[in-house]
Amino acid sequence: MANTPDRVRVRLPDLSSRAYEHPADRGALVALRSLSGFDTLVKSLFGRVSERQLRLLYLANSVRVGPTQFPELNDYLRDAAYVLDLKEVPELYVKMDPVPKAMAIGRKRPFLVMSTGLFDLLDAEEKRFVIGHEVGHILSGHAIYRTLLLLLVWIAQKIMWIPLGALAIQAILVALKEWHRKSELSADRAGLLACQDQDAAKRALMKLAGGSNLSEMNPDAFMEQAREYDEGGDAVDSVLKLMATLPASHPFAVVRVAEVQRWIDSGEYQSILDGRYPRRSQDSDANVSHEAGRAAGSYRDDWGRSKDPLVNVVRDVAGGAAGAGGRIFDSVAERWRGGGQNGNGEQNGNSDNDGSGRG
Repeated sequence: MANTPDRVRVRLPDLSSRAYEHPADRGALVALRSLSGFDTLVKSLFGRVSERQLRLLYLANSVRVGPTQFPELNDYLRDAAYVLDLKEVPELYVKMDPVPKAMAIGRKRPFLVMSTGLFDLLDAEEKRFVIGHEVGHILSGHAIYRTLLLLLVWIAQKIMWIPLGALAIQAILVALKEWHRKSELSADRAGLLACQDQDAAKRALMKLAGGSNLSEMNPDAFMEQAREYDEGGDAVDSVLKLMATLPASHPFAVVRVAEVQRWIDSGEYQSILDGRYPRRSQDSDANVSHEAGRAAGSYRDDWGRSKDPLVNVVRDVAGGAAGAGGRIFDSVAERWRGGGQNGNGEQNGNSDNDGSGRG
């Protein structure tokens, strides 16, 4: 049966995930794939815990969405696949769990899982945002790494008693969680493209922070929270934020809302809706070095924009060091251009002029 949206939304044929991915997401993926032995680890883990086992687990202990089970969710899923031009509509399972969450897992045939806590929390348009968010993960190929992260967490719990084994797993977990946080920012953009309702996207993220009582919350006040969090208090607050962020798999809600608004304000969202976006058929032409450069630029922009006191100190120290290094380099270069002469026009060197070239 053909996918058709319930209302007029802009369809994005041949949409490449590069259109909405956060630059740091692509940079982190490049870094992960460059890790020595990473591909071998992926194949080994998926050989031991197969995708079929994961699907059977949810098939046995959750409800598969379809025309006769959660039919509205089924429509939202088909609409998201239609708008984002996903070739195959993935399966969606609703799992009994009061904690609001959703995920895309699997490698060959990724599927989605939504908890009952999230289902009960959101209205129709907010559910469209969340489902589009998860479809974005699939379109970007995030599902394999998200599944790997879940497996590594499980393995880490089993081998904590082995010092070297635990350290090795923890090192990979840190890299995966940094990528995971950036991938969530990408998927938020995909969710917005799927639902094409800015207010619904922000509401969904606000509800993840404060629950369903929207009458008690205010989007402008929530954005002010985001600014206050970004600016921080003093250096101690900055360190505490860093310590809280490192173990987290997702960015904090205020950060996600601020990032969605920043993306809208940049004009990229509207540009995509207007049909100006990279095509999937051109993905093979993408330049890895260029994407890595964009990722580095994204981090620089974040640093330049941040008012966090610790970031400012590091930036000032780095800038001062770079300036001092530049002055030293200029001084040496000037002496070199002058043929090693001193300020009086005399040749530098020892008085014996032994031809060694020492100065």
